[in-house]
Amino acid sequence: MDEQKRTRKNLWMFPLGTVGRDMIYTLFTNFILTYILFTRSLTAAQLSAVTAIMVAARVFDALNDPIMGNIIERTRSRWGKFKPWLVVGILLTSVVVYAAFSTNLQGWGFVIFFGVIYLMYSIAYTMHDISYWGMVAALGSDEDTRNRFTSRATLFAGVGATLASVVIPMLTTGDMALGGNTATAYGRVALVVCLLAPLFLCFTIFGVREHREEQSEKAPPVSFRKIVSTITGNDQLLWIALIFLIQQVGNGLTAAGIGSTYIYLGYGYRGGLYSVFTMVGMAATAFLMVFYPMISRHMPRKRLMNIMVCISAVGYALMLAAGLLLPGGDAKFWLLTGGYMLSNFGQYCFYLIMMISIINTVEYNEYRFGRRDEAIIASLRPFLTKLASAIIAALTSASYLIFGVTSYTNQISALEQQSAQGLISEADKLSQIDAILVGVAPWQTHSLLLCMTLLPFALMLLSHLLYRKHYRLDEAEYKRICKELGR
Repeated sequence: MDEQKRTRKNLWMFPLGTVGRDMIYTLFTNFILTYILFTRSLTAAQLSAVTAIMVAARVFDALNDPIMGNIIERTRSRWGKFKPWLVVGILLTSVVVYAAFSTNLQGWGFVIFFGVIYLMYSIAYTMHDISYWGMVAALGSDEDTRNRFTSRATLFAGVGATLASVVIPMLTTGDMALGGNTATAYGRVALVVCLLAPLFLCFTIFGVREHREEQSEKAPPVSFRKIVSTITGNDQLLWIALIFLIQQVGNGLTAAGIGSTYIYLGYGYRGGLYSVFTMVGMAATAFLMVFYPMISRHMPRKRLMNIMVCISAVGYALMLAAGLLLPGGDAKFWLLTGGYMLSNFGQYCFYLIMMISIINTVEYNEYRFGRRDEAIIASLRPFLTKLASAIIAALTSASYLIFGVTSYTNQISALEQQSAQGLISEADKLSQIDAILVGVAPWQTHSLLLCMTLLPFALMLLSHLLYRKHYRLDEAEYKRICKELGR
């Protein structure tokens, strides 16, 4: 198979593999805290412990991710250096995630169980995530090809994440919950997702052919000190890592907990409503998923970022105005949803730019130090993503405790448990939940709204300013470096 045909095939097989991966990632990252909130009656101390576990696991990843990247870099097998870890990682992740949503434990017993599960998830997910994105640099050596692989992979990842974000709330919350209660529903949904993830990854495992020229000899061992020096010595990698982290924290605040809780408390305990909010909110990103490679060829990244900041500003302002100024009703909900669509459009474009910017530091590293270290550099992105998710969880949990949200969710959780045990009917459960939500004060929902609008925009603006000031690998500089490297 010639190079052109191999690239065309890889451009389909590689992205297809991430559909299921991002479904399982979305399930665990975006919904685990919601699942805990509405199915476990936890005290403030227990919820704080759960949050601390999430943060501690990300600190562990500070060691785990670079080490995993080093292990992958040194792997030599008949299947390449990436595929073995893809297989092991996705299978372990599927087992762990299913277990996370299939327990009946409560209180401190659940907290201990969650600690073990979260640590295992951190290890397992790292295996296949670093392997997957590390392949991008090995599949294309020029920026245009990498743009195509990255944008198409994020397109299919977005399909998986969007499907999960839309379907999961619909099937787990309210009158459409599978099995009649949220706890049972999450277990059934997790089973389906954890079966789909390995099946989709088979496209990548069996369909993608890597470049093997650089894999003929086993790489020498790299010490942890060397891993740290690779990351800290690359100034552009350090800056883009900080920028990416800030952007990801802001971007995730709406989707990873606060948004759903705001909708449930303010508009009714119905998963279908939040599914509509998510589906419409993510609809505009489909445009970027398809057309970003073409846009990136005709518009410099920094100019594109200027435009996206303005679009997101309009979106967040619309959400804020609708939530604070308008009376309840359909118009308020649809304006809020439209605002989310605009803000998410801008944030997603930022994400694509960040992805390319991180990958491009591989050549910068080779230019400065004579080493590509692509797997080690690729290991930084999932670490940052997971660190961002931990920070998001901490901010989300803090907002729940500060604004008194748990006083309502614990009551809902108790009713969900009674429904799961057959002590009350589904209709009685929903009726009692509606009565609970009547007591939610406007200042509580308004506070959640501020957390999912003003804070994300402030972090987006900060990441934009830092990118413009400190990231020097624009299109012209990157091409100059590649030319000097003979690529």
